[in-house]
Amino acid sequence: MKKLPRLGSLHVLAAGVLLGGLFSSALPVVADDVVITNTASAKFKDRPGGPDRSANSNPTTFTAAASRSSLEIVKTADRAAAEPGDTVVYRLQIKNTGETTVTPLRVTDTLPLGLQFIAKSVRGSLSTGGNATQVSIAPPTVSGRTVTFTYPSLAPQQTLTLVYAALLTPDAIRGTGRNLAVAQGQTATTPVQSNVASYKLQIRPGILADCGTIIGRVFVDKNFDGEQQPGEPGVPNAVIFMDDGNRVTTDASGLFSLSYVISGTRTGTLDLTSLPGYISAPNLYRIEANSPSRLVRLAPGSTVRMNFAVTPSFKEGGQR
Repeated sequence: MKKLPRLGSLHVLAAGVLLGGLFSSALPVVADDVVITNTASAKFKDRPGGPDRSANSNPTTFTAAASRSSLEIVKTADRAAAEPGDTVVYRLQIKNTGETTVTPLRVTDTLPLGLQFIAKSVRGSLSTGGNATQVSIAPPTVSGRTVTFTYPSLAPQQTLTLVYAALLTPDAIRGTGRNLAVAQGQTATTPVQSNVASYKLQIRPGILADCGTIIGRVFVDKNFDGEQQPGEPGVPNAVIFMDDGNRVTTDASGLFSLSYVISGTRTGTLDLTSLPGYISAPNLYRIEANSPSRLVRLAPGSTVRMNFAVTPSFKEGGQR
């Protein structure tokens, strides 16, 4: 014990790290949590030249963990870049680097915008010391872009590998391509969490960079203004031929659409032979609309409308 400087008439004897106290502890070498007890005592004189007197503190205890479970997670993929329509395979490796079993283990992976998790694509394996064994993985919970995997337990020094696939949709080009994954679990006494693993997939626009969408309708134009108003019905089964050779047919409401159309100047022509009893409706306001063909300019990634107005080919009274 070390004798500290005199403080008035109070002399304090101390040991350990606490000023004014005797520090004693019991720290057995075990793998489980241990209890550390701390006590303090002091000597003082109540008058100059008087006898030494002593006082002991109450014992204070706290619990310390001699070992902790530690989770590490790494995320990789089978490719560095992809475009809409591609499938990317992700791999998650979760290792318990501690000395206590984690149970249960939960892995949460948040996919980038535009990536769609493919059900039934999940595969899992468990390895200890380099020997891998295939294991069954319960179907994950999917909420929006968040995929949560659950595994019963992960023993010390074991590595769980999860593999799954995701499909890139056209929305992927609006996202960052980066997703985040984290593993969590519970030991007998303490919750544990891994680092956050990140993987960035470079999203290429692919064919979408030069494409747009054409939508339109074939309808009966009763007032010959070229615009559809209430009471002017659509015409089903009308055929439109595009300049690239594509052929599209209207639905029951007279609507049609074409996706992934190469941008630029596009032309569509209404096949009047597919509409017996109808002719192109004359336009009283725009001369250029008096044709069964329509010319549109389609910018990359844009949507344009291509409408066709028709009218019955008979006159009032049933005469042609």
